[in-house]
Amino acid sequence: MRWTKCCKITARQASRRAAASLLFVLVLLPAVSAQETTLRSRSNLVLIPTLVRDSAGSVVYGLDAKDFIVEDDGVEQPIRLDEAPEGQPLSLVIAIQKGRRASHEFPRMQGLRTMLSPLFASGITRIALVEFDSHIDLTRNFSKDESLISADLTNLQPGDGGAVILDTISYSVRLLQEEPKDRQRALLLISETRDHGSRINIDDVVSAIGQTNAVMYALAFSPGLSNILDTGRGTNKDEMHQGIDFLDLGYRTAQAMRHNVPSTVASMTGGEYELFATKKNFEIRMSDFTNHLHSRYPLSFAPKDPHPGLHQLRVRLKDATSGKVLARTTYWAEGMK
Repeated sequence: MRWTKCCKITARQASRRAAASLLFVLVLLPAVSAQETTLRSRSNLVLIPTLVRDSAGSVVYGLDAKDFIVEDDGVEQPIRLDEAPEGQPLSLVIAIQKGRRASHEFPRMQGLRTMLSPLFASGITRIALVEFDSHIDLTRNFSKDESLISADLTNLQPGDGGAVILDTISYSVRLLQEEPKDRQRALLLISETRDHGSRINIDDVVSAIGQTNAVMYALAFSPGLSNILDTGRGTNKDEMHQGIDFLDLGYRTAQAMRHNVPSTVASMTGGEYELFATKKNFEIRMSDFTNHLHSRYPLSFAPKDPHPGLHQLRVRLKDATSGKVLARTTYWAEGMK
């Protein structure tokens, strides 16, 4: 009898525990489902920092979301335009080529230190410096100390015969990925036009930039063109020889422009690309860069059930005469889990 009574009591206790467990699951389930929905929506948000310039190259301000059209694989999307926070902090990687003929460009970059001063003066900018030839060196990790970055830029030294541009972009993007998400992220690449020795492919680089929501600004030089100009100026006596073959230099310049890696990456990611050949030209391009850093429209949209893989983006103005749009042309959607 005692054994039977104990069994009945144990059965009732087990029944109560099962009911309590079921109630706990039923109460918790809506919260879990809501959390999964939020995370999934957040992971699918596509950010499109967009710059608009008029026919004279000046930045166009004062546009609203209704002024833009965004198409995802040809399908128009409902978009939003978020207000960028006042004084949004900036994380900037400056990647400078030191390999091959890059050291001849160092005198033309002397204004770089001075032109970074307004960014440091804000007190919310962190800058990292990367140098590269056939290898990549993190000369200075993110710092707010202008004197350290200035000293590093003053002490640039020639490198070897390589120029791993794509590998360097990938490395720089990984640095930016480690920065807090509330910071604006930008990469300033100063290099020649042609890659020499990278192992990573351009599609992976473009995808990484998109996932990081970084903006790339490329200032490029053409080694062949620079050699011709420096020969005319008499500033490259170490490279000069009797009977210099200008036709060969011109051919190499044309070949380099056909394989313009910085231009291609900038175009595919909505970044900016400029070629410089003089100190004055470099300073003008740097001025444009600093002015454009906080001039982009933060457009975004949330695609519904996007197919995994690469998507083609098209961003344009409803009134095409209002200006020219610079925005990323692709994004990568991960498979839903």
